[in-house]
Amino acid sequence: MSAGDGIYVEIVIAGSIDDVWTRTQAPALHEQWDLRFTSIEYLPRPDLSTPQRFLYATRIGFGLGIKGEGESVGSHDGPGGVRTSALEFWSADPKSLIRRGSGYWKYIPVPGGVKFLTWYDYTTQFGALGRVVDRVFRPLLGWATAWSFDRLRLWIERGIDPALSLERSLVYATARLAVAGVFLWHGLVPKLLFRHTDEAATLTDAGVNAITAHLGVTAAGIGEIALAVLLVVVWRSRLLLGVVIGLMAAAIIFVGWFSPRFLTSAFNPVTLNGCVIALALIALLSSRDLPSAKRCRRRRQETS
Repeated sequence: MSAGDGIYVEIVIAGSIDDVWTRTQAPALHEQWDLRFTSIEYLPRPDLSTPQRFLYATRIGFGLGIKGEGESVGSHDGPGGVRTSALEFWSADPKSLIRRGSGYWKYIPVPGGVKFLTWYDYTTQFGALGRVVDRVFRPLLGWATAWSFDRLRLWIERGIDPALSLERSLVYATARLAVAGVFLWHGLVPKLLFRHTDEAATLTDAGVNAITAHLGVTAAGIGEIALAVLLVVVWRSRLLLGVVIGLMAAAIIFVGWFSPRFLTSAFNPVTLNGCVIALALIALLSSRDLPSAKRCRRRRQETS
């Protein structure tokens, strides 16, 4: 396995090297912040001269999990207080894509904190099929490593419990994706694919002629689809959530002024737009201090 083929992640944490070391080396603390593992268990160690063996497990959903083993093959302090911990890992679990791998963690004191980095690589099972699946799995594993590193940073720097970070991230993702889904559906289905007559009714009630109203509905549909895409692509934009709230409030006022009959219909803009506003507010309120893989460096530097 060549270093160029492996997964590399680096982050600077404003904390002491002892604190970063403890929260990454102690199994009970490590498993709290690392998205890749559900549990890590050290096995009895006869003496300090022998490698530290450990068991690990990861839940993959639907009651299924993957188990594996590993050992710390060495750790030492280097010049300038640099610490390194190397390890090997493997799995005989028939569900595991990973057959065997190795890597290291490095802790480098820097002004104001610690540069914490990792590199690891592995071989896969299942022959050619495993190598094909790994083309998707490997980037996801790299993202999970980086996301977890930033989750650790928030724990050390701001005291945000890793469980809370995960919970808030899920709330944020659920609310934001729900808002994007509403805009995608309403832009595509009633406005562009099926041309529901109600979509143009408010415009004609406002005095717009039929042809212009038809073009307006088309433009609105395209705009809603574009907004849905932007909500996903520009994932951390709080401005877009503010735009959503403003648009939904304006739409209620516009419909209430020109087509008040729709406010009391079975499926009306008050409840629909109100729920979208609530979801956008939930996303907005939960968007602060969330872990982000983008805060990590993903390519090795010569000086690292």
